[in-house]
Amino acid sequence: MPISEEKFKAALEDKHIPVLILDNKWHKLFKRSGTTEEIEELEKELTALLKRQGKLNTEIKSIKKLKNELMKNIVSNMEESGAESEKKVNESKRLINESNEKMDAYEDELLELPREIDRVNRELMIKSMSLCYDMLKENTDEIEKIADWIHEIRIQLKKNIIRKQEKEFQNADLYSYMHDIFGHEVMEIFDMRYEPTLKKYEQPEDNKDMKKED
Repeated sequence: MPISEEKFKAALEDKHIPVLILDNKWHKLFKRSGTTEEIEELEKELTALLKRQGKLNTEIKSIKKLKNELMKNIVSNMEESGAESEKKVNESKRLINESNEKMDAYEDELLELPREIDRVNRELMIKSMSLCYDMLKENTDEIEKIADWIHEIRIQLKKNIIRKQEKEFQNADLYSYMHDIFGHEVMEIFDMRYEPTLKKYEQPEDNKDMKKED
């Protein structure tokens, strides 16, 4: 009975899930079989969110560095008198205010991003689990069919080995009987592909292999 995605979702509810696209094993999992369009879209969305998160962190670091420079400029210009120094101080203050507004906006976005990343990552995991389940079921069905085929082939192989042995024993008896009566020269006219003498005393190699397998 197919498992619904709701069951996968419930199973993951309290689980910590690493970011899938950063996990090399996750990529290897579908390397041969490929994925679905849904998984590809979620992968792209998750990649974009992680890039945005990285960019925001970089931007905040740059803004902090700029603010430090602006603060130094304010202190330096406040030590001097004159309209030009005052103008520079005001400009630095304006830039600091702009930087603070940007930082606040970026930090607010950074607070929300982990939740969004987790949401998309969980959805990606659910879709991955669903695909894995389908693949496991399909592979298991195929394995069972192949196993049944192998079982039937083994039965037929055993039967044919026994038939082969019986024919070899019969040939050995016939050859031995006729050889005793007519001799080697007369037997040459029978066009035998091999001389079965002593074959009935030997165990065929195929039969030995089958016994080992049993």
